[in-house]
Amino acid sequence: MIIIDGKQYDIGSNNFENLEQVFNKVVEDGHLEDRVVTDVKVNSESFSEIYPHQAEDIEMSEIQSVEIMTMATNEMAVEITLELYKVVNIMAEGGKRVADLFRQADDAEALETYQDLIDVIRNFLNMVGVLRDEYSLKDYPEYLTSAEEMNSMFTEMGDVLENEDWILLADLLEYEFLPAVEKWKKVIKSLRDDIRVTTR
Repeated sequence: MIIIDGKQYDIGSNNFENLEQVFNKVVEDGHLEDRVVTDVKVNSESFSEIYPHQAEDIEMSEIQSVEIMTMATNEMAVEITLELYKVVNIMAEGGKRVADLFRQADDAEALETYQDLIDVIRNFLNMVGVLRDEYSLKDYPEYLTSAEEMNSMFTEMGDVLENEDWILLADLLEYEFLPAVEKWKKVIKSLRDDIRVTTR
């Protein structure tokens, strides 16, 4: 028995040898068009591949039921913007923490946390960029300004890092980075509104 988003779906599962063939058929029939798979259950237990093409090794004789849960891509995009909003708060907390650690002269911990913060910022900017390219029809001056501000700040913080001027780095994080991060909340809200409008 195959269920997609709560509806039974008859593809004559007797014609298939393994689970991968079932997945391929579901894709082929267009059931996943403009949708993202959020969960798969095989025999009522969550399933995700541990290695590539693991589904090929699961024979249909072992399967009583396959349930596939999906979400529309645009809904997923809105969900991602809600997560990005949380990431802005994480970046702000991270910036404060790094500044405090530098001021307490805990340089090793501060540098480690700073590196984590930089990774989070990079991923955040990449994801915002992807969503903007995919969904946003407007050219936001706020987005461009915020992205440029973040880039020049990266450069400046990189120079300060090379000179090992930890107090100046703490100042930059507290007085320039934190206000810059706050501006992203507005950008994300605009992006989310755009996604909702363009996908109605």
